[in-house]
Amino acid sequence: MLYTAVKVAITAVLVVAISEIGKRSSALGAILASLPITSLLAFIWIYAETGDTAKIATLSASIFWYVLPSLVLFVALPLLIGQGYGFWLSLAVAAALTFAAYLAMTWTLGRFGIVL
Repeated sequence: MLYTAVKVAITAVLVVAISEIGKRSSALGAILASLPITSLLAFIWIYAETGDTAKIATLSASIFWYVLPSLVLFVALPLLIGQGYGFWLSLAVAAALTFAAYLAMTWTLGRFGIVL
């Protein structure tokens, strides 16, 4: 239980730190947010808990495929905000488009025999 609490605390501190840095410097915040910190932490936690490198390799390959549709959010959100839509509406629409892109990616990969 303590180990899980430590994992949650470390992860939460990183997310809060990135958002605080992002308020002060958009460029530095963007660089830090774009780093695959969550993935790196997941790899470390899985390895520390299981030592199973095959699981990490599978997770890493799956992350690669799912990063592609996640880019929809980062294109749609500034476009919608730039068109004058409010933040919450823009975020909701961008999130919905991203979800649709995930479904499309999963379907497309399935057509090629790739199951994530």
